[in-house]
Amino acid sequence: MAPKHYRPAGKKKEGNAARYMTRSQALKHLQVNLNLFRRLCIVKGIFPREPKKKVKGNHHTYYHVKDIAFLHHEPLLEKFREIKTYQKKVLKAKAKKNEELARLLLTRQPTYKLDRLIRERYPTFIDALRDLDDCLTMVHLFAVLPASDREKLEVKRVHNCRRLSHEWQAYISRTHALRKVFVSVKGIYYQAELEGQKITWLTPHAIQQVFTNDVDFGVLLTFLEFYESLLSFINFKLYHTMNVKYPPILDSRLEALAADLYALSRYIDASSRGMVVEPKVDASSSSQSKDREESELRLAQLQHQLPSSEPGALMHLVADNNKEVEEDEETRVCKSFFKDLKFFLSREVPRESLLFVLPAFGGMVSWEGEGAPFKEDDESITHHIIDKPSAGHMYLSREYVQPQWIYDCVNARIILPTEKYMVGRIPPPHLSPFVDNEAEGYVPDYAEQIKRLQAAARNEVLPLPGVGKEDLQDPQNLLYAGVMSRAEEAEAAENKKKMAAKEQQYHEELKLELKKGKEVVVEGDSDVVAESEEEAAPDAAKMQLADDDAMSVLTMSRKKRKLYQAMQIHNERKNEKVELIKKRKSKLNAVQD
Repeated sequence: MAPKHYRPAGKKKEGNAARYMTRSQALKHLQVNLNLFRRLCIVKGIFPREPKKKVKGNHHTYYHVKDIAFLHHEPLLEKFREIKTYQKKVLKAKAKKNEELARLLLTRQPTYKLDRLIRERYPTFIDALRDLDDCLTMVHLFAVLPASDREKLEVKRVHNCRRLSHEWQAYISRTHALRKVFVSVKGIYYQAELEGQKITWLTPHAIQQVFTNDVDFGVLLTFLEFYESLLSFINFKLYHTMNVKYPPILDSRLEALAADLYALSRYIDASSRGMVVEPKVDASSSSQSKDREESELRLAQLQHQLPSSEPGALMHLVADNNKEVEEDEETRVCKSFFKDLKFFLSREVPRESLLFVLPAFGGMVSWEGEGAPFKEDDESITHHIIDKPSAGHMYLSREYVQPQWIYDCVNARIILPTEKYMVGRIPPPHLSPFVDNEAEGYVPDYAEQIKRLQAAARNEVLPLPGVGKEDLQDPQNLLYAGVMSRAEEAEAAENKKKMAAKEQQYHEELKLELKKGKEVVVEGDSDVVAESEEEAAPDAAKMQLADDDAMSVLTMSRKKRKLYQAMQIHNERKNEKVELIKKRKSKLNAVQD
């Protein structure tokens, strides 16, 4: 008896059997181990597929045959094999206790670059920006992780991630491309807009991070290797659009004080003015004295070339590029949002986040410590960002607010009142700018207050609390409010009368149709019948709508009917969630009262 999947000898495979192969078949075809196969797939951007019919069973991972052929002809595969062979030579020298030969072989170890793969995967700059979300999140994550020998995470990789993340933030802050900020338990979400593309990434909080055993850091480090090259390409392109040399030369003193972002902003500001001079570096010198002299030379050049007429002017990033760049309306609003405001940060607030957000919206900022643009006793400071009551000197010329005030103002695009954000008070709820309250079906009270403040800033008319929109639709009320003239009010009133007449005619016709179905009408109970008819009119309309919906569902195909039912289930769950929130809110108000 022939087997179930019998194929005659010499006959070619057809269908999914010819288009897909399992991972074990791919490893055998490429003659590589699993770790090297994963590494190749990550850097080449090849992912498993889900065929409709899995020939080998559901417990296998499938890849497209063309993807495996793509890997088979990859030059990087031969480079990895060469490195593996070379590492065997090093291990052999160490096994023979020949330390000198092993050290010599390590200095000549072959290397590789991922530049060609990046140009291959992202033919245009827009393609690279679209795939930047995961890249930025990964780089910002490893920028705060501690170096670990167990996880093979070196110190230089952590420093490189920190440098790349600060270069990206400096550009976003310099071009005022930041749009949204949200502080959550996971970290801080940012959203920027570049070349029409919205880029969202997550940065961890500035706390000690701990390695977990349920994460394969080998796979993450392979992703990080590719993302480092990608972000270097993007930063290079972005900095050259501003006529700024890349990589930047930073102030070594500010680098030592962990003020990398501020040092980058100074460098970009000076480079955009065309004032940075490259320092002469002696390649043959490697002693500490020479390095110290070089750092002092770079610092002296930057201090000499940057403007120093106004305290804090270095942090106020001005656009004096040789090539004018057209700015959209949103960028102009963000550029002047915190204009003429000076902020001072206390020790306990998230300094790196605020140093990124405040200059991105046109504010001048300083902090407590060395290397700051201006001191705490500066009389021109308008806002002091503090998170806990201070026992020091309190200045009457400035306002003391919590950091949440900055983020809420940025998301609302208005300067909110500071009374609710004073030190020692419980601030209002931090609302996410990524959630559409109207689509969710529930609008928080503070969102309503912010909406009214925004309308007041735009000189718009909104209904007061307890007043519906139909009250504003009354032309006479709008006339009294001064929104429309008397002629417009008369025209609107005439249109409203016509609509009311048509609505009355529709109700009369509906009543006549209901009367035809009744044969006997009692004269004494005419009022009761009239009332019942008036109540039956909307009920009949609802029944008609329900019948129409049922008929339309019956005429749908099975696929569309399943989709429609799934949409109804989603709406019911959303309504239940909204009702639960309202019940909790009413219980909380009852307890507070």
